[in-house]
Amino acid sequence: MDNDEESKKEKEGTRPEEEAEDKKPASGDPSLRVRPVNTNVDSEDFRYGDLNQILEDLQDGKIGINGGRDMRDANVAEVQDKQPEKAEEAKTSGKPGGKNNPPEKPSLFREVLSWIEVLVIAVVIAFVLDRFIIANSQVPSGSMENTIMTGSRVIGSRLSYKFGEPDRGDIAIFIYPDDEAKGIKTYYVKRIIGMPGDTVDIHDGGVYLNGSDTPLDEPYIAEPMENEPAMHFEVPEGCYFMMGDNRNYSNDSRRWEHPYVKRDKLVAKVLFRYFPGFKWLDN
Repeated sequence: MDNDEESKKEKEGTRPEEEAEDKKPASGDPSLRVRPVNTNVDSEDFRYGDLNQILEDLQDGKIGINGGRDMRDANVAEVQDKQPEKAEEAKTSGKPGGKNNPPEKPSLFREVLSWIEVLVIAVVIAFVLDRFIIANSQVPSGSMENTIMTGSRVIGSRLSYKFGEPDRGDIAIFIYPDDEAKGIKTYYVKRIIGMPGDTVDIHDGGVYLNGSDTPLDEPYIAEPMENEPAMHFEVPEGCYFMMGDNRNYSNDSRRWEHPYVKRDKLVAKVLFRYFPGFKWLDN
C-alpha cells in the first residue's frame, strides 16, 4: 500500500519541465516542434473542418506529420518555378517581338516612301554640286588632244572662277560665244591663251603675245601648227582668247565669228579627267 502511494506521489510530482522535454521531437528541425495549445481559442475558431475533409487532405498530402515543412518546401519550389517565367515575361514585354508587342511589319507604302526620300535627297545633292560647285563635261571632239582625248569626261571647279581669277594656260569650260549669240547654250573646253588686254599674233606656226619676237612655249600641243595666213587679235578687257591643244584640228577663237569669251561665260576650271582613267589636268 505504501508503495502504491509513493508511486502515485512520484507521478503527481513530475515537473512541468520534464513533461515539456518529453514532448520535444527527436529531430532538431524547428518545423517539427510541438506548439503549445492556446486554451483560450474558441472551439469554433480552432475547428479545421469535418473529419471527411481532414481525411481527404491527408490522402492528398496537403497535411501530415511534417506538414509545415512540406508546405513551406512546396511553396519555395513553386516560387522558383515561376521566377524563370516572370523573367522571360520581363524580357519580352514592352519590346518589339515580345508577347505583348509583336514585331511591326513595315508597310509597302512606308518602304516606297523611304526610297523616294533617299532619291530626292540624292537629286538635291547632285543638283547643288553640279550647279554651284563642280561642272561635269564630256569632250566630244579631238580639239584638245593629246591632253584630253575624244569622248573623255572631265570635272571642273566652279569655285575656282567664283573666288579667283583665270590664268593663262588654264583649261576652261565655257559657253561657246557663237551659239550664245543665237540663243543656244553650248559648252566648250579649250585652253586660255590670251588674257584681257593682250595682243595675239599667229604666224609661222607660232603664237606671239604682246609683240614678242619669241613664240609662246607650248609643250602641251599635239603637233606644230601648219603655216597659214598671219592673224592678229586684240583681246578686249574682261575677255579671253581660247585655243585647242590640237591646233590643226581645233575650232577655236581663230575661227569664230565672236572670237572672245567674256569673263562671266567662263563656267569652271578643269581639274582632272576621270574617264577613261584618271589624269590630273590642273597646271
